[in-house]
Amino acid sequence: MKLLVCIIDNVYADEVEVQLKKQGYRMTELASSGGFWKKGNTTFLFGVEEGDLENLQQALKDVCVNYEKRKQRKSKQAHRYTSFIIDVKDAAPFLTMVK
Repeated sequence: MKLLVCIIDNVYADEVEVQLKKQGYRMTELASSGGFWKKGNTTFLFGVEEGDLENLQQALKDVCVNYEKRKQRKSKQAHRYTSFIIDVKDAAPFLTMVK
């Protein structure tokens, strides 16, 4: 299992959410600003099996490109989004129950 953290320009955020939900992807959405890109962004967290990771990455690209074609506009950012892949086995719990 992998965790894909995707920090995406707000221009694409609504479309990514709608289209990827239609494709059956489940996600957690976090509003974010400042720091990473110094502008309003949306951070999506996707839990995905390793075999499905490439399909998810392609779906993200396709949604952004199709949105640009349909709306005839692009983000003013250098990138549409930045993503990080984390192996879930590397995750550590923040709180452990002590008996």
